[in-house]
Amino acid sequence: MIAERALKTLEYDKVREQVANFCTSSLGKSAIEQLIPETDFDTVVELLEEMDEGLSILRVKGNVPMGGIFDVRPQSKRAQIGGMLSPIELMEIASTIRASRILRNFIEDIEQEEDIAIPHFIERKEQMPILTALQHEINDCIDDNGAVLDSASTTLRSIRQSLRAEEAKVRQKLESLTRGSNATKMLSDAIVTIRNDRFVIPVKQEYRGHYGGIVHDQSSSGQTLFIEPESVVQANNEIQRLKVKEKAEIERILLELSAKVQEVAHDLFVLVQILGDIDVILAKGKYGQANKCTKPKMNQEGYIRLVRARHPLISMEEAVPNTIDFGQDITAIVITGPNTGGKTVTLKTVGLCTLMAQAGLPVPALDGSELAVFDQLFADIGDEQSIEQSLSTFSSHMVNIVDILGKFDARSLVLFDELGAGTDPQEGAALAISILDEVVGRGARVMATTHYPELKAYGYNRPGVVNASVEFDIETLSPTYRLLIGVPGRSNAFEISKRLGLKESIIEQARSFTGSDRHEVESMIASLEESRRRSEREADEAHALLEEAQQLHEQLEERLRTYDEKKDVLEKKAKEKARKIVDEAKKESEKVIAELREMRVNASKVVKEHELIEAKKKLDAAAPQENQVLKKQAQIRERAQNLKLGDEVKVLSYGQKGTLVEKVSNTEWIVQIGILKMKLEESDLQYVKPEKEKQTVVMTNVKNRNGHVKLELDLRGERYEEAILRTEKYIDDALLANYPRVSIIHGKGTGALRQGIQNYLKGHKRVKSFRYGEAGEGGFGVTVIELK
Repeated sequence: MIAERALKTLEYDKVREQVANFCTSSLGKSAIEQLIPETDFDTVVELLEEMDEGLSILRVKGNVPMGGIFDVRPQSKRAQIGGMLSPIELMEIASTIRASRILRNFIEDIEQEEDIAIPHFIERKEQMPILTALQHEINDCIDDNGAVLDSASTTLRSIRQSLRAEEAKVRQKLESLTRGSNATKMLSDAIVTIRNDRFVIPVKQEYRGHYGGIVHDQSSSGQTLFIEPESVVQANNEIQRLKVKEKAEIERILLELSAKVQEVAHDLFVLVQILGDIDVILAKGKYGQANKCTKPKMNQEGYIRLVRARHPLISMEEAVPNTIDFGQDITAIVITGPNTGGKTVTLKTVGLCTLMAQAGLPVPALDGSELAVFDQLFADIGDEQSIEQSLSTFSSHMVNIVDILGKFDARSLVLFDELGAGTDPQEGAALAISILDEVVGRGARVMATTHYPELKAYGYNRPGVVNASVEFDIETLSPTYRLLIGVPGRSNAFEISKRLGLKESIIEQARSFTGSDRHEVESMIASLEESRRRSEREADEAHALLEEAQQLHEQLEERLRTYDEKKDVLEKKAKEKARKIVDEAKKESEKVIAELREMRVNASKVVKEHELIEAKKKLDAAAPQENQVLKKQAQIRERAQNLKLGDEVKVLSYGQKGTLVEKVSNTEWIVQIGILKMKLEESDLQYVKPEKEKQTVVMTNVKNRNGHVKLELDLRGERYEEAILRTEKYIDDALLANYPRVSIIHGKGTGALRQGIQNYLKGHKRVKSFRYGEAGEGGFGVTVIELK
């Protein structure tokens, strides 16, 4: 168990307060106040997994229904010992049960989704007792405001009906007195009011004997008496009697409901515990969302890696993130540097992040962070920067250090701030080195800050120890708060003095007093800092390039995956469509063959030529559409190969006719369409026979026109221009065939095609009249034409 002193020193309670602000119930807030870091590894991992599930739910769903939850454990406990619960207390119990049902349904809905896994939430949902029956019983008797309903029992309804009737009688009688002829003179105000639960009227002092009855109260001036007239005394007595009966009936109902609560009191304790736990988990997730925290990976080897970690109690805008990595080969970090440079903040950041992770809280660091589960955490931090207290004397520090040295072990994290401060610098430095040797030698993880220059060499002479410093900007004369691991802090006194205007001669004389060794060390540290900055810049550039490459790789993988998925889906659809087409073609061909066989059987019946043609058309139509399309495209290509200048062609994409005026390439032509010239692909062109050829074809087929022209033309699905052309040709064919009446099927649809055809028919000289089809002819989907 983590020592209370360390929690207080690192201001862990302030983190708890921030998390508690995200709770939605008093249950959660109470639990957060008791939240302490765990030291069992499996427990810590489970707490963080629960928190991560809550974070995932909040990320996907935005919010979780947690309203209407109350801490009903005191009510349940009182019901267990036979106490009577008040309507408000019963209403809170019903509200809590209802909230648990809503939450259970919410979790069940998420459980059905495949993109989010929440095993811990599902487990808690399964543990929730189902107490819906008790909720309904309470809601049937008590409303949301805590009032007992008339419907709670037939007896209560009857009593209240009688009570309302009696009250109405009394009010009516008293109101008649307030409207009497002497009311203005005798009454202070023409109103009916209540005193001592009895209806009264305000009578002036001098007329108290006029109404008789009982005086229940008087005004502060004594000029007004609140009198219950003798005429309503009996009625008021009846009201009081009914109120006593009402109170007794309400108590009976409340006792009955309390007894039902007593039966499930244990289940209510369990339910409240689970709801409180869920509220805590969600509060942790909301805290993580608001502060851009992440779930760290945990280990038992004492390894700490915080990626761009921030102090939890410093605002995100002000906090300077630092990456801290130690605990494997390096078990100790010694941080040197000037005051107010951020050394203490760094210690507290590591300590607080460790405590937060062991309490199941997300930490203010980037993904990839890792923390260890320590059995104990010790912190000797106390200076002017401490919010709670200031312990800066040597003795107070040493008392705390002695206590730490007597308790820590290899599974401890120890934080020393200004180790050895408050005494002679030489002796203090020697003590600091000795204390660090003791802690490092016993295998604990330690971070220490110091001012002593002797400790700058400590990291070079001890295995497992590394120097670090906080960066100081000489240009601005201010710290940057960036932690530089591997580089000891150097004195900036000479540089700062120079920037502030101290004479160069004085500075040079001071340098001569420090000795050549000191000067060489400072130069070495400066060189290390420059190397560190250069390597960090290069690492940042490499990291940016790596991230960009990873993003491109992921995008390409996603596109490839999407392509493969779409290809598989399209292939499956194409195969299914082809199978259906072939099946339909088989059915249609079998039907036609059966009809032909029937014709052969009925040899006595004369088979007309148009019947054979219709049968052949059905067989052609029964062929799979893909083959028909390919055949049509092959015909178009064959016709296109024979195109030459001056030919009349039809532009398939526009449905318009034109003339070839120039060949641009092997596959492109310039086509004259009216006054427009367009460059079109050869595959988009269809050769049109000259008018003379058409005339010849028409004349050769006129003789047998009766056998080729149907009595109806089906235009459904046709484009407007194509439909008009087909209608024009069809009417010409019907006239040649001497048909007196024909039908055009255009369908109902939007009516645009029907309107266009009828507009064309209005201007046709050989159309006598036209009408919509009858009910048996197709209705508004067919136009019947009478020809001249």
